Amino acid sequence: MDILSNLSLGFSTALTPLNLAYCFAGTLLGTLVGVLPGLGPMVTIAMLLPLTFSLDAAGALIMLAGIYYGAQYGGSTTSILVNIPGETASVVTCLDGYKMARQGRAGLALATAAIASFFAGTIATAILALFAPPLAAMAIQFGPAEYTSLLMLGLMASVVLASGSIVKAIGMVIIGLLMGSVGTDVNSGAARFTLDLENLLDGVEFVAVAIGVFGVAEIIRNLEEEGEQTTITTKIQGLMPTRADLKRIFLPSLQGTGLGSLLGILPGGGPALGAFTAYALAKKTSKHPEEFGKGAIEGVAAPEAANNAAAQTSFIPMLTLGIPSNGVMALMIGAMLIKGIQPGPNVMSAQPALFWGVIVSMWIGNLFCLILNLPLVGLWAKLVSVPYHLLFPVIVGICCIGAFSINNKVFDVELMVFFSIIGVIFSKLDCEPAPLLLGFVVGPMFEENLRRALVVSRGDPMIFIERPISATLLAIVLVILLLPLLPAINKKRKDAFAE
Repeated sequence: MDILSNLSLGFSTALTPLNLAYCFAGTLLGTLVGVLPGLGPMVTIAMLLPLTFSLDAAGALIMLAGIYYGAQYGGSTTSILVNIPGETASVVTCLDGYKMARQGRAGLALATAAIASFFAGTIATAILALFAPPLAAMAIQFGPAEYTSLLMLGLMASVVLASGSIVKAIGMVIIGLLMGSVGTDVNSGAARFTLDLENLLDGVEFVAVAIGVFGVAEIIRNLEEEGEQTTITTKIQGLMPTRADLKRIFLPSLQGTGLGSLLGILPGGGPALGAFTAYALAKKTSKHPEEFGKGAIEGVAAPEAANNAAAQTSFIPMLTLGIPSNGVMALMIGAMLIKGIQPGPNVMSAQPALFWGVIVSMWIGNLFCLILNLPLVGLWAKLVSVPYHLLFPVIVGICCIGAFSINNKVFDVELMVFFSIIGVIFSKLDCEPAPLLLGFVVGPMFEENLRRALVVSRGDPMIFIERPISATLLAIVLVILLLPLLPAINKKRKDAFAE
């Protein structure tokens, strides 16, 4: 009955008036910004992270989680009405969602996305509640050698599963690791890579990097593509699906939930791979495969269910192991570190109210998203039609205020501008910034555990091979790195992200 007592603790934490307000504010803000074309969960959280600085740890994480769900729900709106995905995982929704909108079924497409997302989010959160405790209990037994290998597995898996060139992704991880080592060495007290700048003695500010690389850089990229947007301007109606529609979306939603829940745990492209795989499976099992790509309702339900299920289960490695499975989870870990909480299996035992409060808030957050999205569809549609160049100054202003509010230093704003330029350059070079952020967040933890492991073994690197769990994890890393070299695997990988 431990699960019931844990959930009871979670409900008592999440249902406090203050945390409910944070959850609602997060879902509302997330939906609002997520509706803006091109701004997905990662960009949204990066921009709004400073809003949580004055909150307690539980309230901050609940609000950030709400922003995550809200941005995802809002991303489906842009995919359907504008044919512009807010993130990689929403690409598949464009295939049939936008076609449905062009056919005058925008209301049905938006309702299908919201219902499938709510269904998947609810079930995936239950999976999280069931599987997180035993995984955390197992992880507590890990020593520094096992933890080092686990962190390496997370980094390498994120590289392989990310879209684009693997070589570029590895390069981005290495850059992130080097950025994570900037500042004063904890052991020796020596300044590392500070360029004799006093402001860098405490390291590179996480929020400035996140806002610059993901926020401002993404906005600039969207400004370049503004002319490509085609918004559905007809009146949105027919929100309520018929019994026949619900019957058609049930199986794809269930399939998407299962696949998304499984693939969401994987580091890297879990949501994206889940959405693509669910779409492909729905097409194969559908009684109307010929409709796919032309406005099939199953083509909206399956990827949206998979996307949201993967988003929920991506919290499992983050909360239990301290491993970010994607860029958003890296931001969440950054928020935990800012609040003085060391991510990992000890969070469950040291701060059970925080752990279970966040999990329970996911149910509440999904309910808020459903309530917000269906009645306010008309409002979101009007917001989508606002020219992006008018929103640009407001968003940049918010980013500057957020960067300055970290330490009340102009240097952090300058750092944000610098990383904005870097982010634009990376975009032009087709280098994904997510692996960089993963390396940046994981880098200090990786270095700490690597040093501890070598201290225990008196400098003998064989400790990573002699320990069975560590050796197994490193073997998995090797297999993961070799798999893309196989022609069949590489082709399927390219096809998945081409969609």
